[in-house]
Amino acid sequence: MSELIVRVRNVSKRFNRDGFEVVALDNVDLELHEGDFLALMGPSGSGKSTLLNLLAGIDRPTSGEVDVLGTQLTRMTESQLAVWRNTHIGYIFQTFNLVPVLTAFENVELPLLLTDLTARERREHVTAALGMVGLSDRVEHYPSELSGGQQQRVAIARAIITDPTILVADEPTGDLDRTSAEDILKMMDRLNRELGKTIIMVTHDPHAAEQARGVRHLEKGELTQ
Repeated sequence: MSELIVRVRNVSKRFNRDGFEVVALDNVDLELHEGDFLALMGPSGSGKSTLLNLLAGIDRPTSGEVDVLGTQLTRMTESQLAVWRNTHIGYIFQTFNLVPVLTAFENVELPLLLTDLTARERREHVTAALGMVGLSDRVEHYPSELSGGQQQRVAIARAIITDPTILVADEPTGDLDRTSAEDILKMMDRLNRELGKTIIMVTHDPHAAEQARGVRHLEKGELTQ
């Protein structure tokens, strides 16, 4: 049995909007083991992205515990969480979130600027990551010079550049055409099967969910099978 690396217990998240309380998550329990590839499905507003942000240490629950890799995220300061995220979490966004004035190389290099690596070591890491996603010939291109699929490949290279334990992907194929989406899903499958990356992916697309090894559903903040 692979190691249990994510344990969410009785987690709720509430927001106040215009004087009303909105329940984003309601007593959610979730476990992930090393090497899992979980698709998280549900309608808009069901709490999927909120749950991803809690697992990545970007947000905090109103109540409950989030334990990732043996660390209680709810007990960490913001500065501690920032260091922890850069070490353990790779985040893939629907809208790519690339810096438009930076080249593909520079976008991928960004997380490494927070490490002690030398410029030469950073270059070696970035070159390897861009090669892994098939963009060795687009190193000096800016996001505006790349297709949507290529931009998402750059984003994936950036997400894996620090060799994170867990990849969290929020609708990674949502802004892509079917062919580009297929390429991204195959790449994520490779990251999971060949490199052993644990992945949790939010998606509206049943076809994308089929690429995962497990599927869970969120409905009105409640996690179902």
